[in-house]
Amino acid sequence: MNLDFTFLNWGVVSSFLVKGLIFSVQLTLIAMVGGIVLGTVLALMRLSGKKWLVIPAAAYVNTLRSVPLVMVILWFFLLIPLLIGRPMGAELSAIITFTVFEAAYYSEIMRAGIQSVPKGQVFAGYAVGMTYAQCMQLIVLPQAFRNMLPVLMTQTIILFQDTSLVYAIGAYDLLKGFEIAGKNFNRPVETYLVAAVVYFIICFSLSMVVRRLQKKIAIIR
Repeated sequence: MNLDFTFLNWGVVSSFLVKGLIFSVQLTLIAMVGGIVLGTVLALMRLSGKKWLVIPAAAYVNTLRSVPLVMVILWFFLLIPLLIGRPMGAELSAIITFTVFEAAYYSEIMRAGIQSVPKGQVFAGYAVGMTYAQCMQLIVLPQAFRNMLPVLMTQTIILFQDTSLVYAIGAYDLLKGFEIAGKNFNRPVETYLVAAVVYFIICFSLSMVVRRLQKKIAIIR
């Protein structure tokens, strides 16, 4: 098989990729913010010590962490429209799915971050009259976010890589843009190879940013 990359005219190819890249970035950012917020709530529920909060939160996290993401994507895309009586669309379905799914992973990261804060600081907060919510808001969560920031960013890079799975429901992401370009130029193999290189460059660059951030946080500590 002969590979030929001379077909690559980035002025033309980019017309297929920009729309997909924008959606991939939007999906990553929305799922990251929503996942961290929901994941923090789940982490607090699991650490509350109250069974009526711990059990459902643990069931949520353990169930989603045990199921392949592509299966969850198909569940939301195919089953939820049957429950609500109307289609959601591939893009909206992907946003909801990734937010709900990633929350299970961000929850475990935040739980570790919260547990990394010395309990003496919490007791000191109680000693000056703070409530549980105030201690979490003013003492624990700010430190937990700082401690876990590199891990949260690493999970976000994995999230960006996983956005390519929305291909399964026909959403127009970056990989879909490469697929369309490959069909138009009749060079699918070369196009997928270029797609792998583009994903590598983006993710490797972000990992370098995370590494520098991790070093700065280590210095602050």
